[in-house]
Amino acid sequence: MRYHALACDYDGTIAWDGEVRENTIFALEEVRKSGRKLILVTGRELDDLVKVFPRIDLFDRVVAENGALLYRPATREERLLAQRPPDEFWQELIKRGAERVSVGRVIVATWRPHETTAVELFRDLGLELQIIFNKGAVMILPSGVNKATGLNVALTELGLSSHNVVGIGDAENDHAFLALCECSVAVENALDSLKERVDWVTKQGHGDGTIELIEALVATDLGFLEDRLRHKLPSIRRS
Repeated sequence: MRYHALACDYDGTIAWDGEVRENTIFALEEVRKSGRKLILVTGRELDDLVKVFPRIDLFDRVVAENGALLYRPATREERLLAQRPPDEFWQELIKRGAERVSVGRVIVATWRPHETTAVELFRDLGLELQIIFNKGAVMILPSGVNKATGLNVALTELGLSSHNVVGIGDAENDHAFLALCECSVAVENALDSLKERVDWVTKQGHGDGTIELIEALVATDLGFLEDRLRHKLPSIRRS
C-alpha cells in the first residue's frame, strides 16, 4: 500500500450545502476498512462542524479552523495550534461594520469585502495576522497558520509521512494542504485555479467526486497516476 491516509476538505468536497450524504459516508467507511487513516481538513470551527456532521467519528484526526486547531474524535481532545487574536481585534472589526463575524478557538472569520477592514486593523493594532480566502469567506489567522501546517501536526501524531497521503479539496484555502500531499486531487466543482495545480481532477463534484477518488484508491491504490506523479517536477508538486 502506497497511500496510507486520505485527507479531505469538508465544504464543497465531501459535503454539499453543508451536508454529507449517506453514500459518501459509506465510501469513507470503506477507506477505514481498507486499513487507511482518514483526516478531515476544514476551515470550519469545531462546534459548528460537530453540529452539521454527526459522523465526525469516522476521522482519525480533524484539522479545524484552517489549521489552527487539532481534534481527536476518539477521545474528544482538542489541541490549539496557534494563539487567537486579541478580543480587541474582533470587537473593533464589528464596530467598523464587518458582518457575520465569528470567533473560534483561534480563527476570526467574516465575509468579503470586509478583508479591507481587517487589513486596516492589522496596521492600527500592530498585529501580525494573515487573511486566507475560502470563496466568499474571509478567514483571519496568525501568520504562518494554514491547512498544511495543521495537517503536518496530524500526520506526526499518526506516525505518517506526507508522501503516503492523498488529499482532495475544492477552494483557495486547499492549495497549501494539497501541495503537501504526495497526490493531490480536486473535485469537479473546484475552482479552476486549484484544478490547474493538482494531479487529478475527478469527473464528478462534491461528495460524488470524493467517492470517485475513494473507489480508485481502495481498488488500485491510485496506480493509474504513477506515471503522472513520477514525471512531475518535485518543485512544482511541493510549491
